[in-house]
Parts: sequence; structure tokens; C-alpha cells
Amino acid sequence: MQRRHFIPTIAAAAGGAAQTSSRRPNILWILGDDLGPWLGCYGHKLVHTPNIDSLANDGTRFTRMHTTAPVCSPARSGWNTGMYQTAINAHNHRSHRTDNYQLPEGVRLVSHRLRDAGYFTANVREIAPGVQGSGKTDFNFNLPNGEKPFDGTHWNQRKKGQPFYAQINFTAPHKGPMFVAARKQAKLVDPNKVELPPYHPDHPVVRDEYANYLDTINLLDTQVGAVLDSLKRDGELDNTIIFFFGDNGRCLLRGKQWLYDAGTHVPLIVRHRGVVAKGAVRDDLSISLDITAQTLEWAGLPVPGNFHGQPLFGAKHKHRDRIFTARDRCDMTVDRIRSVRSDRYRYIRNYYPDRPYTQWNEYIEKQYPTLGAMFDLHKQGKLNATQAQWMAPNRPAVEFYDAQADPHMVNNLANSPAHKKLVAEHASHLDRWIRDTGDKGAVPETPETIEREDPRSKAAPARKV
Repeated sequence: MQRRHFIPTIAAAAGGAAQTSSRRPNILWILGDDLGPWLGCYGHKLVHTPNIDSLANDGTRFTRMHTTAPVCSPARSGWNTGMYQTAINAHNHRSHRTDNYQLPEGVRLVSHRLRDAGYFTANVREIAPGVQGSGKTDFNFNLPNGEKPFDGTHWNQRKKGQPFYAQINFTAPHKGPMFVAARKQAKLVDPNKVELPPYHPDHPVVRDEYANYLDTINLLDTQVGAVLDSLKRDGELDNTIIFFFGDNGRCLLRGKQWLYDAGTHVPLIVRHRGVVAKGAVRDDLSISLDITAQTLEWAGLPVPGNFHGQPLFGAKHKHRDRIFTARDRCDMTVDRIRSVRSDRYRYIRNYYPDRPYTQWNEYIEKQYPTLGAMFDLHKQGKLNATQAQWMAPNRPAVEFYDAQADPHMVNNLANSPAHKKLVAEHASHLDRWIRDTGDKGAVPETPETIEREDPRSKAAPARKV
């Protein structure tokens, strides 16, 4: 395997003109819900992901790709438009479902841009017997005049010779039915072999939840294998650019919905035969909006000037010194958190430091068994100091972590004299990003809006830790 920090390509210019065929390439996005980089090709030995690993061997694997939000709908609203969700007022989770809010002028879906360029666009559903895409979009905006985001539900519905752009959205490893289905596999992950992060207690419930999550990743790999087989049967595999990635980080406590690396760090594998080097590894910081920009460039389209993403390969790629991520209301839980992640450090700003990490969230209460176990252990005084941080009645206004020395991000250096200058520098970068991108998070939703978008919010109980 070749590990390199520069841009690996076979073609001299890996842009829209560099193709191995006279046909325009098909482009396929394969997405796993709530998928952290817990794959065999990322060094995780408890999972068995031969199909995804084969993509990595045949393409380029990114080790530090992040989505712009740690939950699905704002993240998807972002990379389906190439814009930060905070800039287009799509930052509150599952918002604008009832008010007919539409995208600002000049902001469009990537599927619409490609459709106008002659691509057939599809959100694929039926792949093989027992293997289906969810058809998920989950946008925090509405399309004008009832316009559909995609032309169809499979690339086989296109005209003869027409290139396709498709998304396949898999619910594994999202909480819900896939966690149950994953238990039915012949080989399951042994909970006793799971390596837990230091912020979670070593408890049978916690180990079981982690193991079940890894089981769903194994299930996802079989689904990806069915996609590759389908492309091969249709004679389209070699002329299809494949992007494989997650919509946000892992759905385990302190991951999804939070701006630690566990909440935004996702895998990205790019396969483009004859253009992208095989087996290459990229360690530079990237964001999911870059996938959108690269998709347009490889389709032969210009990257719009208002895009916040940039191509991942070729002459137009620019090294990122830092990336920015944002979390706002999730379901009924009102919050605003912003973060800047540099090469070594992560700066997090909590706009509601008076509120606990354990604000009421019905989804987390019902779907995260680890939380219940931690509440019980906390009452019994059995959590250590690191684990008990999650039970604190409030949060620090600023969190600052050395991700190199402290990859789990448990040692807050915000008040460290030795890091004072670094904290100030990261705060300045975040302030500039908020200003330059027109972050809408400072404008709160009204209580009526929140209740309309999520009626559960009215009955949300006060959490007592």
C-alpha cells in the first residue's frame, strides 16, 4: 500500500477530461447511515468487510474525511448542494418540513445540475433480492413546484447510452431494523473483544451495543457487494466512478449529534479506474462538500463559484489547513455547537454551556442503551472521572483537544496556559468562518416552529442527572 500526502492520480490531470473511455463516466455514491471509519481497510480487525476493502484496494482511501454536521439531515442538505448547511438555513435537524422553505437563489441539488447536463439521476431502491436502498433524501428544504430530486429509482431506467448519476442509501448501520437484522448473521462480533473508548464504562450493555454496531457494518458490506455485482452484471462497473462514504459519524453515545471526531469522521473511498491511483491513502483533511465538487468536475461541469467544497484530486485541489463542523437542533433538543478541526487540534464552542450533555432527546433515550447504563452507574457512584464528565450538569463554553495525544478527546485543554495561543488562533478561525459563510445559527427558531417541526418537544421532560 502506498501512503502519501500529495494527490495520487494516474492521469496527468484528474479532471473532467481525463477519462479511460470516450463515454462520459457514470457516477455512483454509496452511503452508509451513521458510518464511522470502522472497516477492515481502516485497520479494524473485528469487522469483516471484504467488498468495501476491495474498493479501497482499487481506489484511494481518505483517512480524515469529515461531514459538516454530525447528524443526517443537515449533513445531507450540505453535500447534496455543495454548501455548508449553516449558510443555506438547513442546519436544524429535520427542519422546514412544513413551511415550504426553499433554497436560496443560485443553490441547487447536485442531481439537478447533473440532470441538466444530460445525466439520468436515480436514488436507487431495488438492487438485488433482499437488498434495497432506502431512497433517503432528508433535505431541510423543499423543492419548488413539487420538483423531484431524482429522475428514477435505478440506473436501468435511463435511455440507452445515457450516463447516470445515482445514490444508494443504506440504513445500516443506523439504529433501528438494521440492528435487529444484523443479529441474524451467521457470524457475530464478540462483545468481549470490543475495545471501548475511555469515556464509556466497561459494562455488558455497553459492550453489546458496540458489538451490535459492528455487526451492522458487516451487514453493510454484504449490501455493498450486491451493488458491485449488479454493476458488473450490467456491464457498468468499469465505467462507473464510485464514492463510498458515510453521512455522519457512528451512532454511539458521544458520536452522532456531537462534534468530536467520532461524530463527524467518516470513511471515504474513491474508485475511478485509470484516473485515481489504486491502493493509495490520503491523510489530508477533507469535508463531504468536496465529494460534491469532485463529482461535478468529473462529470465535465464547472464547480460553481459559491460552492464551499473543492475538488479532491487534480490541479484544482487545495490543501485544507482546517475544516469546520456545526451542530444545531436535533429533534426536540435545542443546541448550537461549532467546531474547527485543524491538523492536530479540535476546538469546540458550546453556545449553551449552561445545559448538560444529557439534554432530553427521545431518540437517544430509546436507541442508546449505553446512556441508560451510564445513568445507573452514575447513581451508584461507579463512573470514573472521565466517564462522569458526560453526567455533568453543564458544559464548558470552550473545549480544546490535542487529537494526536488524546484521540478520544477527553482532556480539555481550553484553560491550559501552554495552549492559550492555539486556543485563541482556533477561535479566530471559527469567528472568521462564521462571518464569511453567513452562518444562520445565531437566529433561533421560535418555540412554535420547534413544536411544529417536532411535536414531541412540547412534552420533553427536564432531565435530572
